[in-house]
Amino acid sequence: MNKVVKFGGSSLASAEQFKKVGKIISDDKDRHFVVPSAPGKRFSKDKKVTDMLYSCYANVTGKGGLEKMDAELADIKARYTEIIEGLSLKLSLDDEFKTIRENFVKKAGKDYAASRGEYLNGIIMADYLGYEFIDAAEVIKFKADGEFDSELTNKVLSEKLKTCVNAVIPGFYGSLPDGTIKTFSRGGSDITGSIVARACHADVYENWTDVSGFLIADPRVIENPEVIETITYRELRELSYMGAGVLHEDAIFPVRREGIPINIRNTNSPSDGGTWIVESTCQKSKYTITGIAGRKGFCSINIEKDMMNAEVGFGRKVLQAFEDSGISFEHMPSGIDTMTVFVHQDEFMDKEQQVVSAIHRLADPDTIEIEADLALIAVVGRGMKSTRGTAGRIFSALAHADVNVKMIDQGSSELNIIIGVDNKDFEAAIKAIYDIFVVARL
Repeated sequence: MNKVVKFGGSSLASAEQFKKVGKIISDDKDRHFVVPSAPGKRFSKDKKVTDMLYSCYANVTGKGGLEKMDAELADIKARYTEIIEGLSLKLSLDDEFKTIRENFVKKAGKDYAASRGEYLNGIIMADYLGYEFIDAAEVIKFKADGEFDSELTNKVLSEKLKTCVNAVIPGFYGSLPDGTIKTFSRGGSDITGSIVARACHADVYENWTDVSGFLIADPRVIENPEVIETITYRELRELSYMGAGVLHEDAIFPVRREGIPINIRNTNSPSDGGTWIVESTCQKSKYTITGIAGRKGFCSINIEKDMMNAEVGFGRKVLQAFEDSGISFEHMPSGIDTMTVFVHQDEFMDKEQQVVSAIHRLADPDTIEIEADLALIAVVGRGMKSTRGTAGRIFSALAHADVNVKMIDQGSSELNIIIGVDNKDFEAAIKAIYDIFVVARL
């Protein structure tokens, strides 16, 4: 069996955490390829190394100057030295930090600066494990326009991994055709792990973090929510899009096309089974729903026009008004004479009158009404398709909690139901839904 293991920043924040990771890897000889993140926080008020690097590099063009840059770079070096000494390694990063300083002064870019966190942690991890170190810049390829080149990467990385028994490949970054460092978005080490899993035809992609799997609801809203045992790629995609953390949503695609399962595990509790993310399964979910996720900060634009349904191209004209202003929409429920467009409020506010004018000009509606401070909540679950009355139970629970529903939108797959509520009712709505589907079954 061949396993790819990715470890998050909290799993590699200190020498103590490194030792836990080392034991996890040594306990299973099938764990051949390791993808590390940059060191995260050691304690609540600590700083992530990636944030330290961003701050350090900002001094090159900002008011801090080289003196402050050197001071902050010394603090970053101290973080790594602490890990190296804690692991009793005979390893020096002096040359690496000399190169980093030179490239900072040459203004190598924010992506280069941010990527050094994973790069340096990868060097330490490879030395600690006795594995080969592969610089991600050599095998993770981006196109000239900054788009990830999945097929070239898969070709180059597959060839490289064929010659390796065990290797460490840092997460989060790759390179453009000219060799310039390019990063994924924050949390992109998850994506690198998925890319490596695809390239080596892994049997399992293990993603190790600080929680024992994917939770049914946000623990900041629900106290000690239940863990999801098995979730499909599609369900995870829906929940991740609506704000559920743990795994970067783009990490699904490389493994999905190969049918490789993802196992979310807890570095601090390795005996926990965690959550399995799979393409499809015959296993029934313990509950009707698989998970609940949501986000605040939306607004709705309600457009009314008599006989709208009979006007060919009406919807296209409305959406063109948003497109012309560079605004993407989240959901668009409609009726016979009405359609409502939900957008991110912070993107819309400065352009609202521009959009309203464009809708009037392009679509000639009867009225337009805007409502702000809304939240969207996704209730997701493959079990909903075969269970009667799911929507009715949701509405009943929300009514009992005195939550007014502003919008409901159910996908044709019956995999999810999107509910719109006031921002102020966000937490109460999630608690009500969790209680009716999960607590009531315990």
